[in-house]
Amino acid sequence: MSDDAKYSTSLDALRSRIDALDTEMLDKLNERARCALEVARAKQNEAGDEPPVFYRPEREAQILRRLAALNQGPLSNDKIIQVYRQIMAACLALEEPLKVACLGPEGTFTQMATRKQFGDAVDSVPLMTVDDVFREVVSEACHYGVVPVENSSEGVVNHTLDNFLNSSLNICGEVEMRVHHHLMVAADVSHDIKRIYAHQQALGQCRRWLNSHYPDLPLLPVTSNAEAARLAREEKGAAAIAGEMAAEIHGLRIVSRQIEDEADNTTRFIVIGREDVGQSGNDKTSIMVSTQNHPGALYKLLEPFHRHHVSLTAIETRPSRNGMWSYVFFIDFEGHRLDDHIKVLLDEIDQDALEVKLLGSYPRSLRLS
Repeated sequence: MSDDAKYSTSLDALRSRIDALDTEMLDKLNERARCALEVARAKQNEAGDEPPVFYRPEREAQILRRLAALNQGPLSNDKIIQVYRQIMAACLALEEPLKVACLGPEGTFTQMATRKQFGDAVDSVPLMTVDDVFREVVSEACHYGVVPVENSSEGVVNHTLDNFLNSSLNICGEVEMRVHHHLMVAADVSHDIKRIYAHQQALGQCRRWLNSHYPDLPLLPVTSNAEAARLAREEKGAAAIAGEMAAEIHGLRIVSRQIEDEADNTTRFIVIGREDVGQSGNDKTSIMVSTQNHPGALYKLLEPFHRHHVSLTAIETRPSRNGMWSYVFFIDFEGHRLDDHIKVLLDEIDQDALEVKLLGSYPRSLRLS
């Protein structure tokens, strides 16, 4: 037998093996889907007259962490997580199709984060402002919302935090996403770039690159990078800074890739909803605290975290709107509100603070490689 014939026979055998594996996986996927439908019926029976909660972020996080721990390759943990998020999203859609509000318009990084968290089976609803996202979830027009809360190079998104001052919504999850900014123009553009549109955060994240390459051009902030992409498509002489998804949606040509100043530029998004989230085993808690304006107030607020060996992951200050020079603190820390040591910690803080508002306990964002 010739080498070519041996190669062909070997290739045919491998293809047959792949076909058999695909058939086996298809059967298992549908078996999983049938189990999901049984779970939905069980939840409906247990809920009685109350509406059942189908999406459980803590359960999803436990499944994904377990699979990552079991994974032996050659697929990376990231790829395994991507695949299983889509599987879980498709199964959840059989139980209850989710509507998730996100900061739009279509093509924003927030919409990309929504798909990363919920999969492609979700019905994402792009809205123009963070206020709109909160409003849609409060009114129960959407099950959840996704909004940006901080960037690794530009810091906190103040408007998102300010919405919690008067909102009853909970933080139900978080998504961390590496953000790559690209400079793009209309596909048929042959003229010079005369102005650049982008969201204010994107302009800040690309500041050094822009100063180096386009120091004399006007940099025009807009409500979103997706809106910048739309303007670049419609206006002669305009360019936009946006993500690859926006370029695809608006038919733009990318002229410079990954122009962000920091190579590890990452944005953290939060999932907002109406339900409390149970313990996943690796959680964070967010609170909003107001204190008396007197010497040592901040020390008394933070000292219990040190004494109980609880790690802070973020602390931000915002005007309280209850009086001039009055402030509230937004604090993120490791642990779940139902953990015994966190219960003790929250009780101690509540004794000294004017008000402690629990914004939510939720699974930490998966950080896999």
